[in-house]
Amino acid sequence: MSSSDTDAGVSSPAGRTATAQSPAPGKGADPVPEDGSGRRSLPTSEAFRDFIASGWAPRPDGLPARAEAAAPAAVRRERLSKAFCGERLVLPAGAFRVRSNDTDHRFRPHSAFAHLTGLGTDQEPDAVLVLEPTATQGGGHDAALYFRPRSERDHEEFYADARYGELWVGARPSLEEIEALTGLHARHLDELPDALVDGLGSDGVGVRLVRGADPAVDGRLDRARRAAGLDAEAEEGRDAALARALSEMRLVKDAWEQEQMRIAVAATVRGFEDIVRSLPAAVGARGERVIETAFDARARTEGNGVGYDTIAAAGPHACVLHWIRNDGPVRQGDLVLVDAGVEVDSLYTADLTRTLPVSGRFSEPQRRVYQAVLDAADAAFEAVRPGARFSDVHRAAMRVVAERLGSWGLLPCTAEESLQEEGQFHRRWMVHGTSHHLGIDVHDCACARRALYQEGTIEEGMIFTIEPGLYFAADDLLVPPELRGIGVRIEDDVLVTAGGHENISAALPRRPDDVEAWMAGLRR
Repeated sequence: MSSSDTDAGVSSPAGRTATAQSPAPGKGADPVPEDGSGRRSLPTSEAFRDFIASGWAPRPDGLPARAEAAAPAAVRRERLSKAFCGERLVLPAGAFRVRSNDTDHRFRPHSAFAHLTGLGTDQEPDAVLVLEPTATQGGGHDAALYFRPRSERDHEEFYADARYGELWVGARPSLEEIEALTGLHARHLDELPDALVDGLGSDGVGVRLVRGADPAVDGRLDRARRAAGLDAEAEEGRDAALARALSEMRLVKDAWEQEQMRIAVAATVRGFEDIVRSLPAAVGARGERVIETAFDARARTEGNGVGYDTIAAAGPHACVLHWIRNDGPVRQGDLVLVDAGVEVDSLYTADLTRTLPVSGRFSEPQRRVYQAVLDAADAAFEAVRPGARFSDVHRAAMRVVAERLGSWGLLPCTAEESLQEEGQFHRRWMVHGTSHHLGIDVHDCACARRALYQEGTIEEGMIFTIEPGLYFAADDLLVPPELRGIGVRIEDDVLVTAGGHENISAALPRRPDDVEAWMAGLRR
């Protein structure tokens, strides 16, 4: 049953509750309001309310075990606390987003909230983590999680609220259960408004907010800041500084995060095996959908879902960098570029790309392009080591790309001239970067300062992608006909180690001979 089956008297996606109508004469159901706010009715009699609240078995005894993610999350909160002594820090999980009319997208908490609470999957809509500065010597913060616990069975929400009611979405945790799970002090969400603005003012406590996660929290704090006479631009800058700090905290992954990434990568490798097995069925119209579905089923079975929309791009669609329509045909003799990642329940995601010959064998032109991309990837891997610059990885890949394109006669100058800042002609066929940080977001650490990211120093514990490519569009008259319509990208996930690097996605074959042998083995 979808949430579109909501009744009059059930909360709408915007949080409004439609008032139940009085039964029409001779009818046992409420009329449909003229404004379309409801289509069905719920009984409203006291007798019904008493009846639906009765006859339920007691809830299970005991509390949940402490989540494995709780301990590393506590360490991260301590790091953040030291960076913002004496200030209140507000990190919302976020609210439901409407998909259409009265249906919502599946909830995913804001990444900063998940990182600092250890709550993943669809936990906990509307919750807000607040780090309150303590008055003790040396500062520090008390962390409290404000969230909406389940109502008891004698409350109307139990049966009448399609967004939060237990009969609609299952039992939500209690305050005691969320405390046991996370190790955080739990508070009812009704207490948040006062806690958010208490002492706010030019001479009072400063408040920093993760903006954009929950519009209701943004609006409440903005109104309180205006009432307190605070400068809006200055407050916006303080919020932005918090967002930067939260991103930069994730540049280096702790041991728990590294393990989550290994789990995500392993599931993604199995998803690519499913793709290979699906190729015979995919040949034909809309075959890209068959490939997408094969991977997405694995992602949903083993994890929370996909970490981003799967790219299943066959033939010339592989030259469209963010092809996610996935509605094209798959043909024998084509290559299919698949960029996909499993997001595990902790919300950490892999990000891998392989370009596969639909027939199981590369043609000579396809192999030539594939080998060039592989050589660029290998050069990029060689640049990964602690102390190197993040930009060195891209530079190493681009040198190989430029030299190969130059040897094929595609550049209007020498490879060396193209590599100069005023040249860059080789970028016509690879306009994207070679690497991005990876973790709880597929493009992780996006708010980090350029000096620590694009221009930063590589450190042990960082995880990022290496993903060069070459894309020769079908209508590109500057490349020979045999290369037109060929798009190749090879993407792996690399962990920086003390001695250099580890390709944590090495289980997925990369070299053309290995790819062909792997595909043949899966199709037996």
